[in-house]
Amino acid sequence: MPDRRDDLDSWLDGRVEPLPPPPGTFELIKRRARRRKYRRLAVTAGAAAAIVAAAVTVPQMVKLPVLNPATAVREGQASTAPPTTSAPPSTASSSARSVLSPAPAPVPANFQPTSVTFIGTDTGWVIGQAGTPGHCATQYCTSMARTDNAGKTWAGVHAPVTGPADGATGVSQVRFLNQSDGWAYGPQLFATHDGGRTWSQVVTNGQRVTDLETVGDRAFALFASCTGTGAAFATQCTSYTLYSSPAASDDWTAVGPATTGLTGGAASLVLHGTRGYLLAPNQMLYSGPVNGSAPWQPVKAIPCPVGTPLAAGQPTGALLATADAANLVLVCASSSAPGTQQAKHVFTSADGGIVWQNGIAAPDLGLATSVAATPSGTNVLATTRGIDVQPAGSATWQAATLDGPAPAGGFGYVGMTTDTQGVALPANPAIGTVWFTYDGGKTWTPYRVS
Repeated sequence: MPDRRDDLDSWLDGRVEPLPPPPGTFELIKRRARRRKYRRLAVTAGAAAAIVAAAVTVPQMVKLPVLNPATAVREGQASTAPPTTSAPPSTASSSARSVLSPAPAPVPANFQPTSVTFIGTDTGWVIGQAGTPGHCATQYCTSMARTDNAGKTWAGVHAPVTGPADGATGVSQVRFLNQSDGWAYGPQLFATHDGGRTWSQVVTNGQRVTDLETVGDRAFALFASCTGTGAAFATQCTSYTLYSSPAASDDWTAVGPATTGLTGGAASLVLHGTRGYLLAPNQMLYSGPVNGSAPWQPVKAIPCPVGTPLAAGQPTGALLATADAANLVLVCASSSAPGTQQAKHVFTSADGGIVWQNGIAAPDLGLATSVAATPSGTNVLATTRGIDVQPAGSATWQAATLDGPAPAGGFGYVGMTTDTQGVALPANPAIGTVWFTYDGGKTWTPYRVS
């Protein structure tokens, strides 16, 4: 019987012919292979180029010193409409605003500092006028310098484009709160929020800024209606209003009704920690928080007349300093000084000016110009003859030792950065120096701003 196979076996044993690929398949495979080859070649060439470029253009990394961002320390009105700014408030964060400083520039020759501010023991700024031919469009112009080693060396930095104090125009004073936020004032007001690289004028509606201090994250300033001329921009003032602004913006508003429209000839402002104090022309002391949470209120009248203002605005009869948020020092100087001698009564308060105690009278040589106090209890007084110091715990004042002759005209400002370190400025800016103490005011050494 023949071997019969079913139809399925016959089909499986048959020759199988593969189906041809769709048209264009082989061309597509070739194109993809070429693209992969080109990509590998490009990556290899790019890597080689990057290695060559890196070998040629690797930048040098320069390590800049870390600056101390500590709180700044103190240096030394017909219209009450809120002032506005000519530029919108800054919305940049603190980290974004703290960028690297440009390369140091030389200090203009013949620099004459009129104000100094520090944000720690090392970093500070001075403002003044320079008389270098070709440096400005006019013979004299406003200039600034910065130090990062406590005055041993200085470098020129950007300054507001304006002239010296001249009646209602120009600036003569400077304050920095940190490495970003600073103000130039007296009588006009300029602000920087990028470490001084750019400055914008703040519109004050015709009022002059006679005093400005900073603490925490705010700035406080006295806006006054004055008619004094020339460098005496803060004289002949008839009305004062206390304004405040967040440090990172230019939103100046009146602090409260009690400190608005204060009448008289002189006023001053001191801040410390959580509290601030305003010495008003009518002898009234005002106080309030420095965080902007509440208006300032009257405390009590001080035990002596405020007196007429100096050219830069500080009173001649009553000089106020704060050692901490509650401890105050008040130097009451006789108003009828003969020019070289002046009675200087000292009062202290441990409760923010509610009760005043008699202190040790300061030496009568020279006219008092500025007073400073430290938390440890040291008092330092600048006069037209030199600097006097009452060390902490001492029952007497003593003349400070100066490294070299006293500047002609004495000193116009003194301020203590810490218990041991402080700065002072000669009354005559043309001397061109900033004086430093490192032992609590007992000895002072000058450093030229150059």
